[in-house]
Amino acid sequence: MTKTLRPLVLTLGAATVVVPLLVVVFGTFKTLPQLFDSPLSPPSSPTLDNYRRAVDEGGLGAAFGNSVLVTAGAVVLTLAVASLAAFFCARVPGRVGWIVFGVLVAGLAVPAQAAIVPQYVLFDRLGLTDSLFGLVLVDTTMTLPTAVFILGGFLRTIPEELYEAAELDGAGPLRSFVSLTLPLTRPALATTGIFLFVMDWNDLLYPLLFIRSHEQRTLPLALLDFQGEFQTQYPLLFAGVVIASVPVIVVYVLLQRHFVSGLTAGAVRG
Repeated sequence: MTKTLRPLVLTLGAATVVVPLLVVVFGTFKTLPQLFDSPLSPPSSPTLDNYRRAVDEGGLGAAFGNSVLVTAGAVVLTLAVASLAAFFCARVPGRVGWIVFGVLVAGLAVPAQAAIVPQYVLFDRLGLTDSLFGLVLVDTTMTLPTAVFILGGFLRTIPEELYEAAELDGAGPLRSFVSLTLPLTRPALATTGIFLFVMDWNDLLYPLLFIRSHEQRTLPLALLDFQGEFQTQYPLLFAGVVIASVPVIVVYVLLQRHFVSGLTAGAVRG
């Protein structure tokens, strides 16, 4: 019975992913009436007009650039701060390192919605609302606990003998971090970077709250404009979704080897 049900369950599970994906991809090449008439059928007369209109009329080009700037800045800043913090927590002897590590990752237990009001008040008084730089900072603060949690666990697996050998060669903490820790944590940095990239790239909550001007919109925020009060332009929305998905796929493909190495490093070392 189990052997009979297993393929059925797997097929149903795959269908829940593949069918909506086909509707979205096929819908980008259809008009709105064609999409409602036959959402699952391949387009009879495919057109790229939806992509052109999404970029030109929807302003996805500028929003795409803003998302690239915000995501790249937030990922780089988060990795820089998190790697230094994780290195400190792993190298400080005694309970101090564990206490600092616990304080830093405690943000994982706090819902993002609970910090929205104080964050907005603080950033508004600092003049950082409606600013891409402010958005980079707020994204960094919200993803930092995740990055410290991942990197901290990896850094604690590095043998102490390597640091002792570096100290015998005259390396100080900073040189050990740059010459020893960073090369060894490259898989973990790639894994963490992918997680951070997906979180920052798809973030809608903070741009919706902190961005007011049309010129500062990020890509998820720009996609909301395709949803009207009485009608939603689904072909344009689907085209925008496909455009927004391309960078995530490209980043994962480029860093796939490091991503898999980072996920399996702990098991191999253990």
